[in-house]
Amino acid sequence: MKIALFGNTFRQEAIDTATHLLTTLQKKNIEVLIEASFFDFLTNAGCDVTVSPENTINDGDFSADIALSLGGDGTFLNTAKHVGNKGIPILGINAGRLGFLSDVADNEIEAALEEIVNHQYQIEERSVLQLITDNSDWQEYSFALNEIALLKQDTSSMMTIHVNVKGELLNSYRADGLIISTPTGSTAYSMSVGGPIVVPQSNTFILAPVASHTLSIRPLIIPDNWELEISVSSRSKSFLVALDGRSDVFPQSTSLKIRKAEHTVNVLKRANHTFFNTLKSKLMWGADKRME
Repeated sequence: MKIALFGNTFRQEAIDTATHLLTTLQKKNIEVLIEASFFDFLTNAGCDVTVSPENTINDGDFSADIALSLGGDGTFLNTAKHVGNKGIPILGINAGRLGFLSDVADNEIEAALEEIVNHQYQIEERSVLQLITDNSDWQEYSFALNEIALLKQDTSSMMTIHVNVKGELLNSYRADGLIISTPTGSTAYSMSVGGPIVVPQSNTFILAPVASHTLSIRPLIIPDNWELEISVSSRSKSFLVALDGRSDVFPQSTSLKIRKAEHTVNVLKRANHTFFNTLKSKLMWGADKRME
């Protein structure tokens, strides 16, 4: 078995967890590849990595049976970017804060790896958003597991976002922005602006406005086989596009299309880690002091 390891290079907590993880992998004689920047982070911190520099990942040209993401949900999203359309299942090990995607705690590492070796786990296919633009300067990775957000660039006036679906104007959002979210992202940025929680298998997307100027405009759920055609007008003559937090400034003349990508991201879950259990443990979903 070959495992590719990606990690958070900003949090000191990741060092102890990485040491624990690498020691456990070595005991199980599992081959390990480490993403280059995470390898440098660990070696500079004095961590006994026990992995050869030749076994580092410098680009998307790698193969593995499982990818491990060590950090928070941001690290998981970065790992998904590296994995791309390879179909490699990703297991999130939490060395961050909330850890909705990265839901394996440090004290669960041995048990989780034992289940992986024995193929006692579940794989969830998660839909991915794709951004298509006529901006010839756009060179960034154009896929997002959580959301694509269109946001005003400055702190002054709102922007107007025209969204068309199947040749019909769906709405012109006058707001600070618009979030187009997958079900996976429904518990992230979309939820923070009042969007609904959506189960991962629902085959839908969420359109959630940011600080809408019209009270009647609420978050909307649409089928994920609809393609969105979007144009923006703004006093600043530009706007921000963020894909899972990776952002760039676009001129307002830019036309955008957002649709479901052809590939999915495979999320590896422990057999006893269900979506609803995660909601209860991470978001205190359904908690009621009266029932205690």
